[in-house]
Amino acid sequence: MAAERDGARVGSVMAELRSRIATGNARPVLTEIATALEALIATGAETVIDLGAIPFAPGDERILDEVLGTGEVRATLDALGESHVQETAISGVWRIDHFDQRGEALSRFVEITFVPEILKTQRADAESGLTLLAARLEAIDSRAT
Repeated sequence: MAAERDGARVGSVMAELRSRIATGNARPVLTEIATALEALIATGAETVIDLGAIPFAPGDERILDEVLGTGEVRATLDALGESHVQETAISGVWRIDHFDQRGEALSRFVEITFVPEILKTQRADAESGLTLLAARLEAIDSRAT
């Protein structure tokens, strides 16, 4: 038991140390987010920042999370693995993380938008929904007669 506790303590200390290692890229990403938010407000232009395409260490991630904070809206989608959509405390700025079926991270994005694309109903899905609703209404009508 003592060895397990010591191992857990060492793991915790190592995780804390790793969270302090940064590449210095958090600040430029945050500046890019601010510029993109200004553009969203002024023109409606949306921006997607692929965090996987930028050298980003755990310390950068910690800084990004501390500055952006956590907002009120959260959604989890389940399609070929989970996708987590989290509004940040900065309205118009969203974190979107995609995971494979084993729960391993596939991609990480920051979207500067009023509503993230992944949450919008696609036209084909709406058409399928209309077909399904029509069939269900027809079933109700056929039971009534």
